[in-house]
Amino acid sequence: MDRDLRDDDSVVDLSFEAESPLAPPAELLETLPSCDWVLQGDRHQIFFPPSETPGRPQEQRCWSSFLEHRLTGGLPGHHCQKTVPLSHQQSIHTVPDAGDTLPRVPVVTEEVAREALLSFVDSKCCYGSAAAGDLIILELKQQNLCRYRLETFSESRISEWTFQPFTNHSVDGPQRGTSPRLWDIKVQVPPMFQEDTRRFQVPHSSLVKECHKCHGRGRYKCSGCHGAGTVRCSSCSGAKRKAKSARRCQMCSGSGRRRCSTCSGRGNKTCATCKGEKKLLHFVQLVIAWKNSLFEFVSEPQLDCPGELLAKARGETLFKDENTTVYPIVDFPLREISLASRRGISEHSAALASRARVLQQRQTLELIPLTEVRYWYQGKTDVYYIYGTDQQVYVVDYPERYCCGCTIL
Repeated sequence: MDRDLRDDDSVVDLSFEAESPLAPPAELLETLPSCDWVLQGDRHQIFFPPSETPGRPQEQRCWSSFLEHRLTGGLPGHHCQKTVPLSHQQSIHTVPDAGDTLPRVPVVTEEVAREALLSFVDSKCCYGSAAAGDLIILELKQQNLCRYRLETFSESRISEWTFQPFTNHSVDGPQRGTSPRLWDIKVQVPPMFQEDTRRFQVPHSSLVKECHKCHGRGRYKCSGCHGAGTVRCSSCSGAKRKAKSARRCQMCSGSGRRRCSTCSGRGNKTCATCKGEKKLLHFVQLVIAWKNSLFEFVSEPQLDCPGELLAKARGETLFKDENTTVYPIVDFPLREISLASRRGISEHSAALASRARVLQQRQTLELIPLTEVRYWYQGKTDVYYIYGTDQQVYVVDYPERYCCGCTIL
C-alpha cells in the first residue's frame, strides 16, 4: 500500500527545486555595523579599498654610466656580429661598485655550436647524428638581447556572506563587538611573489537563521518518489505481472512498486543545505588573494629566431631592483627597454590602484645570448640557432630526419 502523499507539518515539498545549497535571499540577512555593501549579482560582497602603503621617494636611475663600467663594446649586443665575448653584471639587489668582478657571456665557437647541435639531436628519437657531425659550419653570428621583467606582488581583500550548518556552538555575533574593517585584520603574508588565496571568518559577524532551503524542517520530500517511499516497478511497469504471463512479477513480488533507491524508501531526504540541523550559521568570510602580476618585454631580435623561444630562454641577470615601489628605468642605451619599463609600471599601477594593495615590486634586466649558425651539408646551405645561457637549439630544417612525427622545437 502506497504511503499517504499528503503534506505534513515536518516535511516540505521541494520536488521541483534543486537540492544543492543555494545562497539565502538578501532580505534574510541584516546589515552589520561598519560594513559598506556592494551588490553583485544575487550575493552581497563587501569591498574595502586598500589603505595607503608607505613608499620610497620618487627617484630616477641613470644606467648609461653604469653600463659603461659593466659592458665591453658599449650596448649589449644590439647589432648582429661575429661571436665576441661580452662582459655583463651578475644578479644583484643594488648597483655594485665599479670595481666588482663580472662574468662574461660564454663565447660560441664552432666546437661549442656543434656540441650544442649534437646534444639537441641526441634528445630526438628520430634525428640522425651523422649530419650534425659532418656538416660544415660557415659562419657564426651573435646578438645579445635584453629581456625586461616586472613583477608586482599585490594583496586584494573582499568579503562575502557564507553559511554552514549550525550545531549549537557559541555564536560570535554583533553582541560581542563591532566587526573590524577588512584591512585592519592581521594575517600572515605568504613569501613575496608566491601566489595564494586564503579565507577567514570575520570576528563578530555571525548570525543564526532558520535554514532557507527546508524552512527549518531539516528534511524534504524525495523528488524521486514524491514522498511515497516507493516507485513504479520498472520490470512490470506497475502491472504486477509481466505481459503474457500469469505469474506475478518477481522484481516487485506482485505489488507493482519497488522501494525508491533515491531515499532508500524513507520518502524524504535530509536537507543538503543544513545537513538536518534545521538552522544555519551565517557569517562574513574574508577572502584574501595574493597575486603576482607579470610584465615581460624582449628587445627586438635582428636574427630570424621565433620570439616565443626567446621569451622563455634563460638569461644572465644584468641587474635586479626590488622594493615596495620601483621606478622606470631611464637613459638606458636601448630606448625600447626604457619605454617597456615605463609601460609595465604604468600598466600595473593602473590595474591595481583601485582594487589591491601593492606589497612588493621587482624588476630585472637579463641578457639573452642568441647565435645564428649558418652551415653547409650535402650541397645545401641552412641555419640553426643557439639561444639562452643553457644553449638551447632551434633547427629550422634538420637534414637527417627519419619520420615526421617529432616536433623540432
